[in-house]
Amino acid sequence: MGTPKKTKKKQTPETQFHSSLTLCSKHKDLPSAISLYESAVSQKTHFNHHHFNTLLYLCSNSVSDPSLKQLALDNGFRVFNQMLSIGTLPNEATITAVARLAAAKGDGDYAFGLVKGMDKYNVLPRLRTCDPALFCFCEKLEAEKAYEVEEHMGMVGVSLEEPEIAALLKVSAETGNGERVYGYLHKLRNVVRCVGESTAKIIEDWFLGGVACELGEANWDSGGVKEAVLRNGGGWHGQGWIGKGVWDVRRANADMSSSQCCSCGERLVCVDIDCGETQRFAESVAALAMEREVKSNFSEFQDWLDKHAEYEAIVDGANIGLYQQNFADGGFSLSQLDAVVKELYNKSGEKWPLVVMHNRRFRGLVENPSHRKLIEEWMDKGILYATPSGSNDDWYWLYAAVKLKCLLVTNDEMRDHIFELLGSSFFLKWKDRHQVRYTFVKGNLQLQMPPPYSSVIQESEIGSWHVPVADDSCQEPARTWLCITRPSVSKASGEVSHNLETSRTGGVCRNLESLNSCTTEFVASHNEKTTVVTGKRKERSPSPSQLNLSSA
Repeated sequence: MGTPKKTKKKQTPETQFHSSLTLCSKHKDLPSAISLYESAVSQKTHFNHHHFNTLLYLCSNSVSDPSLKQLALDNGFRVFNQMLSIGTLPNEATITAVARLAAAKGDGDYAFGLVKGMDKYNVLPRLRTCDPALFCFCEKLEAEKAYEVEEHMGMVGVSLEEPEIAALLKVSAETGNGERVYGYLHKLRNVVRCVGESTAKIIEDWFLGGVACELGEANWDSGGVKEAVLRNGGGWHGQGWIGKGVWDVRRANADMSSSQCCSCGERLVCVDIDCGETQRFAESVAALAMEREVKSNFSEFQDWLDKHAEYEAIVDGANIGLYQQNFADGGFSLSQLDAVVKELYNKSGEKWPLVVMHNRRFRGLVENPSHRKLIEEWMDKGILYATPSGSNDDWYWLYAAVKLKCLLVTNDEMRDHIFELLGSSFFLKWKDRHQVRYTFVKGNLQLQMPPPYSSVIQESEIGSWHVPVADDSCQEPARTWLCITRPSVSKASGEVSHNLETSRTGGVCRNLESLNSCTTEFVASHNEKTTVVTGKRKERSPSPSQLNLSSA
């Protein structure tokens, strides 16, 4: 006798409504969702927080469809009002959806009012919550209201990204507020490395407009501007518009060998974080490391590094040793690591780098008779530091590179959780100037040194601008740059002719030494294509890897 089938449990009206609404959401079917809602209201079905948010999500996502926009607006606000009337408190997703509805209706004030009132629900806004009001005011050229939204975002800890800055840049340009345009160009420089094509068009339109030609100081303090450039780490001064007259806006490439713009001849520079920022960055890395590592172990490394601060390159040993070893007989390639060490030694004028690797990896190499001799040589020369068992060697090699202001050789993209703690914008700027990548082509090492100039928005001492435009490859020298100059200012300063003559004679362009004052000789020698020859390294106290050898 077969097992009797279970009787299917009868669904309640609430359960039926929930499952049907979920299906509508999946298929983005607003009309069916509204029909369900109407039926549920007539049957006095109980609505929970999820039901309201699902309906509001569908409404806010449908306003871009002209055939559904009015249906979405009418019912979206109706759903929100019912939600409030029965005492269901909105969350951030609720406010975001209703703010989008208000903006679609052209009511930026309502959208902004929702954001400002979120504290009464004990809810914090996110970028997406503030966007509807901000973009609505910008589109309607209500610049002062847009600035008010930006100010509120800053007060609640919401950071602008490129789309928001571009919108503020555009409304400022279209309302003729040159001071705001200048400020947003610098905010954009801080947030992105390269601008998108739509942002590039906004920038082009501003400089080609009549208002931009009238702005600027005809007689500026060149000494103060130069001092500001040096203080800021190079690539910008922030002292305001320089010169007067029409702007020449072109699209051009940069010459990798001379670091010059192929259109105006001005030299692009290396933009680094300044000395103070570097010190704070090192302190931040150390503080985070000691929160997550055994404090005494990392403190010991700090003390050791203070006594051995002459390194000009730090090497991520594990990253190089394991490169392309994901095959049957693959393991840790000491030969690859040795090739990197020797290449750095030769490039730096016979200065050994510091290789950081985990103690577990170090012991494995020492126990291998074919590897032991080389490891002993490295320890004798102070090349190797083995991090303690249970540690994350990422903290050690990163701290060393930041603290010593030197190059870091690794292909690690540095995107995992420990690097996210450091802040993306600031960290990316540091990586751009200090990370050395590598490849092995048919067994031959190729080091990819930091570029001779930074692909970031640059403002020169004579007031010109160079803006890198993002593309699919994002690689120099194929990248397109906006070259924005005032020909009259360039001619008066003699800057273009000086740079072009420097390029022809093979000399080193102006201020490189000052702009790289916080970097090591190795970075400068790469950028200037010179060779630094130094004396013999002083005697070292043994690293933990040396002390542990006898017990290996």
